[in-house]
Amino acid sequence: MLKRIHQAIVALLVAVIRFYQLAISPLLGPNCRFTPTCSQYAMEAIRRYGILRGSYRAVRRILRCHPWNPGGYDPP
Repeated sequence: MLKRIHQAIVALLVAVIRFYQLAISPLLGPNCRFTPTCSQYAMEAIRRYGILRGSYRAVRRILRCHPWNPGGYDPP
């Protein structure tokens, strides 16, 4: 039962990120300094590490994505 709830929440978070990628990100333009992009990183981290750990890693990554960080390749 808990596994199904967890899977549903993961699917919901991934759907929200996907909506951002398709509907909002094109309006903002390419701003991410990293490969993979922060939104792709967030999706992969949530799928790989779960809701809490994956979200924590995604937030840390997004906070590092600013003009003073050189960026580069940073897999989850």
